[in-house]
Amino acid sequence: MANIPQSPTQTSARAALYRAVWRWHFVAGLFVLPFVLILAVTGGIYLFKDEINNTAYHKLRFVAPEGSAQLASQITGAALEAYPGKLVSYAPAPAPDRSAEVDILGADGLKDTIYVNPYTGKVLGHLWDGGAAGSPAMYVVRKLHSLEYVGWFGNRLIEAAAGWLVLLVGSGIYLWWPRGRKLGTWRVKAAKGRPWWRDLHAVTGIYVAFFIVFLAMTGLPWSAVWGGKFYQYAYALGLGMPDGYWSKIPVSKEPVSEAVDRAPWIMEHQPVPLSQSAPGVPQTLDAVVAKVEQLGLVAGYAISMPKGPTGVFTASVYPDDISNERVIHLDQYSGKVLYDAGLADLGTLGRWAEWGISVHMGQEFGLMNQIVLLIACLAMILLSVSGAMMWWKRRPSRALGVPPLPADGRIARGLLVLAVAAGIFFPMVGLSMLVLVAVELAAFAWARRPRIA
Repeated sequence: MANIPQSPTQTSARAALYRAVWRWHFVAGLFVLPFVLILAVTGGIYLFKDEINNTAYHKLRFVAPEGSAQLASQITGAALEAYPGKLVSYAPAPAPDRSAEVDILGADGLKDTIYVNPYTGKVLGHLWDGGAAGSPAMYVVRKLHSLEYVGWFGNRLIEAAAGWLVLLVGSGIYLWWPRGRKLGTWRVKAAKGRPWWRDLHAVTGIYVAFFIVFLAMTGLPWSAVWGGKFYQYAYALGLGMPDGYWSKIPVSKEPVSEAVDRAPWIMEHQPVPLSQSAPGVPQTLDAVVAKVEQLGLVAGYAISMPKGPTGVFTASVYPDDISNERVIHLDQYSGKVLYDAGLADLGTLGRWAEWGISVHMGQEFGLMNQIVLLIACLAMILLSVSGAMMWWKRRPSRALGVPPLPADGRIARGLLVLAVAAGIFFPMVGLSMLVLVAVELAAFAWARRPRIA
């Protein structure tokens, strides 16, 4: 069938739409650029947190196997003797050549991780407790990655940036698409100057588009607004956390995230149950260790101590193979299992979210997972740098250099409809869009104002 030539009106409309999408891609890119750099740099580092921690703190984390390990009570006793305080949690050695870790809350209110040789009971040293990050240095990287140092506002900024990344990929693919011109390319063709940066930007983006969207979407469950709604709808549909957590046993007001260093994301905000037995003599730590190992908890787990007379022992593990992730709550007096949940107990969306988060953190497929995502992080840095260079080389002197507004108002209204749809799915993107739309309308009105001769 012969191609039907397009009318000048159709050609003009497509050109106007192209310019409108380009303008939004440009403005959104400038907005998210600093956040993309933060996410890419800190994310690329955090992918290798275990390797970094093992190298930097090798003398604390590794030991020479010497026969049978001591009991948990002996290991924690040695730690408390060297660093007096309140026992918070105990993590047995995850491998024969690893040390045991004991978290102790000191009189100064700070929690330290004490490293103990499980064979000899020798205290190897201590670090300020970095939680799931494993060290103070990685704790800082993790907080920078989520902008938690800025508080709730930082979380919203990162959520907006993640949503914008998805839209930037979509608009970038639209701008890259050939449409009869030599703009779509799979390799850098230009030799120098702005065209070279443009080709580099386009080629890099088209090769890593899927990975950028994947990282953005699997990071969103941690966000306050989008993540909160995702959890709420997953539970309402029966596809997230099972109902039994609330209906069968009395619970406290403490969430699981405050009881353990790391729990499956879908369980983080669920309340810790209360011990139901009549107060008496608490179970010994040795008995609790024997119990959870009898239940099949895999190596790498940690046990959190009860908080107060109604508290519970909480044993949890979040291994690289998330099919073995698990949280077990035990009555502190009877040792009865109050709740035992693993990946298989979650609904479909809960399991998908857990798998996505595991891949996002570089755990699910070993070293290959880490390398692929590191390449994606480096590509995001390259996209940011190349985008900034394109802008710098095209901007007029003493001006921002934003692409001009399209003259066709229908195009702007059409994009506004798409913006509303995107804003509903990504609420923080929608909020930032309102600001951008207000600026666009003001700029449009300013451009069309009557000129006084």
